[in-house]
Amino acid sequence: MKAMEGSSPSADGQAEAAWQRAVRAADRAARETATAERHDRRFLETGRVFHSEMAARHRAVAERHLTTARLQESYARRVREWANGHGPGRREAKSVGRPLFMAGVAEACGTLSAALTLMGDDLSQLAVAASDRPSRGAQDLEYVLTAGPGREAARAGSAVYVSGAAIEERWPGYGSGLAALGLSSVAALPLTVPPRCIGALTVFDPPSALAGSGALCEVAAALTAGVLLGPDADPGLYGGADIRAAVHQAAGALSEQTGGSIGDALALIKARAFALGESPESVAHRFLSGKLKLH
Repeated sequence: MKAMEGSSPSADGQAEAAWQRAVRAADRAARETATAERHDRRFLETGRVFHSEMAARHRAVAERHLTTARLQESYARRVREWANGHGPGRREAKSVGRPLFMAGVAEACGTLSAALTLMGDDLSQLAVAASDRPSRGAQDLEYVLTAGPGREAARAGSAVYVSGAAIEERWPGYGSGLAALGLSSVAALPLTVPPRCIGALTVFDPPSALAGSGALCEVAAALTAGVLLGPDADPGLYGGADIRAAVHQAAGALSEQTGGSIGDALALIKARAFALGESPESVAHRFLSGKLKLH
């Protein structure tokens, strides 16, 4: 992979950094592949199953690094397009002010809408990164209702695939909200770091061929090992993740005002967001600014 020439200093720096991350991931993949090939040769020489198993393990790690490299390369290209004022990167940036790493993740999953959520041990959303407005709206809906595919995938530690009327049957309220966002199917994959899960990747309207192929699980694994926790880790997804700090700040302030618990205050903020059809952050900011009464 060759580093690109940029247009503006900030975009040039972003693109160059992403390309270098892609190069490092590709180098790691090459080393893992070489190790797998050595074990293949040893298996042919000795017949020991150990070498066959090790070859398979190293090939799986190599594929994960290659997926990481492709995601980083996609992000670098989008930054370059944005800097040059054309291409998908420019269209994506109109509403957010910059290209989003998650847009490339969605593209790798064969769709436009995908979101990554980091969760606490109690499955509460700590941070969310989304590729577009529908996917962000869906994550807000799951946050407000405390029910949905991401939470279920994280709780079970396994993939969840649901479409059509089954979404509403499985998560009442969430399904109708998803339909209102123009989304009709969902796949959620846990972000697993044994022995625990740190969150979920939720993909909306994925192609049916990809949904059951294991390809989405590979993207989730690459995000976990290569982006969130790897050598080039950035839990903020290069500026594209939002921490729900305002909501928790508002919950603390509301708890002091009412004398109730933080949990009750948080539930009230979520309920008001659902009733108003706004994001929890919007309700929290309006409450903190004194523009909205919550009690």
